[in-house]
Amino acid sequence: MSQIAQQIQIRNTVFKNRIIKGAMSEALANTAGEPNHLHLGLYEAWAKGGLGCAITGNVMVDYRAKNEPGVVVLETERDLAELKQWAEIGKKYGMVQLIQLSHPGRQCPKGLNRETVAPSAVAFSPMLATTFATPRELHEDEILDIIQRFATSAAICEKAGFEGVQLHGAHGYLISEFLSPLTNKRQDQWGGSIENRTRFLLEIYKAVRAATSDHFIISVKLNSADFQKGGITEQEVISVFKAIDQAGIDLIEISGGSYEAPAMAGAKSKHIKQSTIAREAYFLDFAENIRKEVNCKLMVTGGFRTVKGMNDALESGACDFIGLARPLAVETDLTDRLIAGYDVRYAVNPIKTGIPFVDKMAIMEIIWYAAQFKAIGEGKAPNPKLSPFKVFLNYAKGNIKAIIQGKVNSRKSA
Repeated sequence: MSQIAQQIQIRNTVFKNRIIKGAMSEALANTAGEPNHLHLGLYEAWAKGGLGCAITGNVMVDYRAKNEPGVVVLETERDLAELKQWAEIGKKYGMVQLIQLSHPGRQCPKGLNRETVAPSAVAFSPMLATTFATPRELHEDEILDIIQRFATSAAICEKAGFEGVQLHGAHGYLISEFLSPLTNKRQDQWGGSIENRTRFLLEIYKAVRAATSDHFIISVKLNSADFQKGGITEQEVISVFKAIDQAGIDLIEISGGSYEAPAMAGAKSKHIKQSTIAREAYFLDFAENIRKEVNCKLMVTGGFRTVKGMNDALESGACDFIGLARPLAVETDLTDRLIAGYDVRYAVNPIKTGIPFVDKMAIMEIIWYAAQFKAIGEGKAPNPKLSPFKVFLNYAKGNIKAIIQGKVNSRKSA
């Protein structure tokens, strides 16, 4: 039997195969952050395509901290009915669903929120400073509030019927900001040593575990590296993986990078070793090393394109799950095709608008795919030849509209 077709169990949940859809931003919610029929249509398409598990795009735990327009926000049981419908789709087709809970920290476009917060008031690089403001340093009571927000959101996810959650601790969002010495300059119990910088993640895990049942899956997405000079060291990364594993985490997804060094979008591919390219997965070498250090299940996302590459990775023991993201945006039935022995049909190339400053930020790697998701949610077929330039123009118009609406709402609530 093909390795990718084999079942595997975490706690009381059986995954029917080893393919997991990695988180991708859907950008389908309204300004209030409510899920809708588009989410249901999108995830049903993936479920019908044989997917073993889907990890949702960013779901914010705080309405005041959204990373982009159109993101789902989960603070209360306001949307419990819609969330139950969403969870039921997975159960209908045997697709496990994990909600990715996130706080963006400093990675919020200017004007979207009233302010941005982070472990420390560290400015962005000059190229991104025009888009992202310097954040305000969090007070300790705010840190404790955010920890509890993750727990509250997780409990709602379980009540809705989802099998688990993923804590977003990668890509430069808030948990990742606490872990990295580049963005965490604190001198209290939340900063300094790697043990202190890991505290925020561990306290979130403990709070989520306490707020949910024993069979609820808790996963985390972690960077293998910052890919920036002066970032978290390899030894520190290993200590973070070991600490969260020893705390009881069920699954770790291995990724890397941030908005300032977007390795997760393949932007660092020219620096990837030839041996890694031959094996397809960007972070597989790291997974092999970390496999010796942890006991939890591991998932590697990024770069897989052939059935052989996926099966070889699983057979080697380096990982337990294959994470696929962008290929699923243009092939919703990809899982069934992989299990039947067919490789990924469409090559994943960098999405370029021809506008230099836009293309350098790799933002099109998010919004071009979000445009595909909207089409799929509406019951249409994805379009691999969709114009990146037109997508960016539509995104810019929507972003301006959302920011204006946000300012109007802020004045009304003031």
